[in-house]
Amino acid sequence: MKKLKIKNYSLLMAVLLGSSLYVACNNSRRNDNVKNAENVNEKKEDINKEVSEFMVKAASGGMTEVKLGQIDQQNAQNSRVKNFGTMMIKDHDKINQDLKTLAVSKGITLPTALGEDDQKKVGDLSKIRGADFDEKYMNMMVDDHKNDINLFEKASKSQDTTVSIFAFKILPVLRTHLDSATAINNMIKNRKNAINKGR
Repeated sequence: MKKLKIKNYSLLMAVLLGSSLYVACNNSRRNDNVKNAENVNEKKEDINKEVSEFMVKAASGGMTEVKLGQIDQQNAQNSRVKNFGTMMIKDHDKINQDLKTLAVSKGITLPTALGEDDQKKVGDLSKIRGADFDEKYMNMMVDDHKNDINLFEKASKSQDTTVSIFAFKILPVLRTHLDSATAINNMIKNRKNAINKGR
């Protein structure tokens, strides 16, 4: 009888563990807004897949820039870094709105929240403050804007005229962001090197 109870208990625990893992995986998939948007667009036959991929990536990147800019307002130490974050919120919010309008006109579904990778990026950065935040945030902004420019340059050559015009219009803004991010990033590195030499 005891052996039977132990077997039943073990079986019950295995079923419960399996169920919880299944629910966790499904919740994880459900919570990844970017993948959800991609899956919805995949099923639409009347849209340009290349255009939808660009728009989903651009929307995800834009939302991340706004969210990181908001964290910057709380966690940054340097005034130039804070001013950069303010510019990110203002510019990328406007780009995001224009992108939404364009997506609606083309029947493309955009993510309404950050995907898992971007959530992790935001979560990691929100735990850092002061000079460490400034350094990591500006490093990230240089890398992000290089990727953004590559993405928008490719879209500016799209066969879809409205998409190419939109991307072409946004590129100078992104290049300004990259120039500014690079200058601030270099300033932070130079200061850090000077402090380290003085020790």
